Amino acid sequence: MRFVLRWCVTVTLCGLCVAALSAQTKRKVIIDQDCAGPGGTDMQAILALVNSPDTEVLGITVLTGDAWRDEEVAHTLRLLEIIGRTDIPVVPGAVFPLVNSKEFIAKWETLYGKLVYQGAWNFSRTHPVHGPYEIPPMPEGAPTTQPATETAAQFLVRMVRKYPHEVTIYAAGPMTNLALAIALDPQFPELSKELIVMGGSINPQTNDPEFALSPSHEFNFWMDPEASHAVLHAKWPRVVVTTVDISVKTRMEKELIEQVRKSPEPAAQYVAKYAEANYLWDELAAVAWLDPSIITKSRKLYLDVNTDKGAGYGNTLVWSAGHQPGLGEVLAEVQDDLDKAKFYKEYVELLSRPTPRAPKAIGAAAAKP
Repeated sequence: MRFVLRWCVTVTLCGLCVAALSAQTKRKVIIDQDCAGPGGTDMQAILALVNSPDTEVLGITVLTGDAWRDEEVAHTLRLLEIIGRTDIPVVPGAVFPLVNSKEFIAKWETLYGKLVYQGAWNFSRTHPVHGPYEIPPMPEGAPTTQPATETAAQFLVRMVRKYPHEVTIYAAGPMTNLALAIALDPQFPELSKELIVMGGSINPQTNDPEFALSPSHEFNFWMDPEASHAVLHAKWPRVVVTTVDISVKTRMEKELIEQVRKSPEPAAQYVAKYAEANYLWDELAAVAWLDPSIITKSRKLYLDVNTDKGAGYGNTLVWSAGHQPGLGEVLAEVQDDLDKAKFYKEYVELLSRPTPRAPKAIGAAAAKP
């Protein structure tokens, strides 16, 4: 009997040690995202990161971008309910850019011409454009869970202070939350592990008129140019950027959706129901972070964003080494090309696999007020 008890205790302790070691080796990440939904690039990128067995998603900080913040928060909460990961905090961030505004852009357009896409300001996937605090009926159903009570900036700072040099910031929306975190704590960038960005446009080779005629214009950098400028002048240990140039080489084709549909998992069925054909903007940034080997070509470039209020407002500025102004611009690893077959394969696998269950310790902590 004593032998059996000792064996049970040993097995239990070994299991706890393995679980602890697994938690320590997971890559900590905060998803800073404009979470339009249901489905689409924002939600599909979140699913890829949450479904990875190698990640510990500390939280999702949400801000206005493709849609208004409050609507996005609701879609994010509902997504996490569907996949059984309500332990992950959803943290509301900025509703409006630091300086830019819908009203200013309306005047800007009278001088410099119409902009195709303005996110929440002129676009809604299934509903007419609405006010910043309205939440239209949600096709996937309204959430019953609630968002966190602290602000996105507070959460970002608190997490990098808690886990210095361990937290990756995955930023796939406008940069307002990050700029506010920097203003709150100037050491925030250098305390992070790295910054992964979906944003910017240099010279995409495409017939898409949104980019072919305005090659330096990209939505995430443009919506809050002043925030983008601040973030791209901060002291990040490492910055990796997925631009329009490489994103337009990908697409969420029907064939990929049908492959995902074969999985009975809730995440896969959500994607199969709500996915749409579009470039895999945020998904590429996410999967390339998980497996950098899908990127076959990249280069080091200095980046900034034009904050002048003229025709180039919000455009991406870029220089090769030795030609930058030298005013603190960030040196980034800019992705140029990818192994598309490998990316598609890993992307489908991530969306199709079972969602990892919430660690008990994380779940218990998330339940506390």
